[in-house]
Amino acid sequence: MILSWLQLPIVDRINIAIIGGGVIGLSIAEQLSRRESDVYVFERNSNVGMETSSRNSGVIHSGIYYPPGSLKATLSVKGRDMIYRLCEKRDIQCKKIGKLIVGSGENAVVQLERLLKNGEANGVNDLSIKYRDEIKKIEPKVEADYAIYSPSSGILEPYDLLTMFRSKAERQGVMMALRTEITSLRFTGSDFEISGISSGSRFTVAANTVINAAGLYSDRIARMAGIDIDSAGYRLHYCKGDYFRVSGKPPIKSLVYPLPQEFSLGIHLSPDMAGSLRLGPNAYYVDRIDYRIESDPREFIDGVKDFIPSVSGMDIHPDSSGIRPKLQGPYDGFRDFIIKDESSRGLYGLINLIGIESPGLTASPAIGDFVADMYFREIKG
Repeated sequence: MILSWLQLPIVDRINIAIIGGGVIGLSIAEQLSRRESDVYVFERNSNVGMETSSRNSGVIHSGIYYPPGSLKATLSVKGRDMIYRLCEKRDIQCKKIGKLIVGSGENAVVQLERLLKNGEANGVNDLSIKYRDEIKKIEPKVEADYAIYSPSSGILEPYDLLTMFRSKAERQGVMMALRTEITSLRFTGSDFEISGISSGSRFTVAANTVINAAGLYSDRIARMAGIDIDSAGYRLHYCKGDYFRVSGKPPIKSLVYPLPQEFSLGIHLSPDMAGSLRLGPNAYYVDRIDYRIESDPREFIDGVKDFIPSVSGMDIHPDSSGIRPKLQGPYDGFRDFIIKDESSRGLYGLINLIGIESPGLTASPAIGDFVADMYFREIKG
């Protein structure tokens, strides 16, 4: 059932307000509601997970790419294992189809060996270097001298995971306020005054704790709370990626990726749960949230034809696009997830999650655990 705030039981005060009904907000809600009551999720759209959470490749990452010790690394590795257990326990369809990260030439093998060591440092213990003959046994259509093979990488339908988190949270008493946009967040010294518009009508409510899981809008929520997002390093940059779908029988069964690029993993080939194949995403920075596909399809063919030449003769058509809420700007180095209890800023009871992009889907159950632990340790006491 889709309800707005004004259709829910009207109260003046709530215990925990989670702003954002994507996969991260729902995972946190499910975790917290195991032990806490009076938990609300505020979501600006008419349904959960309509933006970053569902506009992605649906890949279960193994945790290869990220610097050892970073939140992206530790939560991706933990989240991957949690997702596979959840899929088995909750009868969610997923496939452990494996991934090849491919390259050719002497420089490529050096980069791949470095990447393999990074993955192993993150606790990904099933990686191996494959050579041309071995690659052909896994994917006959792939042309590459070398590859990292990651057998624990997989795919799922993101909305299945969203639905599972939502269903569990609601059974545990979580209230979902959809079509509800937050326009003001003010710390009073003892609690948070939250104001917004729900289905066209204004409302105000007090909350003991606020968890900002607003994704693309999370820096705006942090600014509403009184944080200077530039000095704090919280300002987001929108990085858009388009997808094209390959017509006909897919030439591969595994995930096939090039070597990672400066601020993306490169245009790759991702089979989906329906058995078809997508190319993408590419990556380009934009100033606004707009999901129209703007890319030239030739960019996608050119991006993969060196390692899957057969794609050059296939028809592709526009599929979808997504936008990553990146902390890393066009000329910046690596930026990690921000998951922070803001009591050091005098905002007691506020937890900010900023820049939760890839591997956010994979990490989502681990992020739920992480935030719940933070709440019970730092806020609940």
